[in-house]
Amino acid sequence: MIELTDASAYQFIDTGLLGQSTPLTVGGVKLTGNCSPCQFNWSTSFTEPSTITFAEGNYTLSYIGPLQNDDLQKTFDEPYDVNVTLPEEFDVRDPLLAGLSYGANVTRYPDNTTVVRWDNATSFDLRFYDKSRESLLFTFATFWIAISLILLVPFVLTWKKSG
Repeated sequence: MIELTDASAYQFIDTGLLGQSTPLTVGGVKLTGNCSPCQFNWSTSFTEPSTITFAEGNYTLSYIGPLQNDDLQKTFDEPYDVNVTLPEEFDVRDPLLAGLSYGANVTRYPDNTTVVRWDNATSFDLRFYDKSRESLLFTFATFWIAISLILLVPFVLTWKKSG
């Protein structure tokens, strides 16, 4: 959900590979506020990103869009407060698997949901992971620790004999 303050339009854009703005294909767009559900006009073009326009005011916008590689990022023209709520099957606490841009505040709740918040941010980047990726990391680490021990033990044994 996106909180819009004193807004009258919203463009559905994503950040491209080189930081450029690219159109974002979305569905299930809902705009709520004092007029819940609020009316908006949708405009699309082949060359420009989709835009919704509505009466100026404070709103909450939600939509369904594609998510690639367990990574969520966005760049804004002006600073916003950003809240991302992750369901219980996702996590951001392991720095080897997750990535958070500067200024992130992470709160983990008893129901295992996680809220990540940025205050007054012009951009944010959030990389999260699931339990299977965490298990894969531990398996990989255990494998390499075992290989290291197998290669290190003969060296240590010969080192003690020569001394």
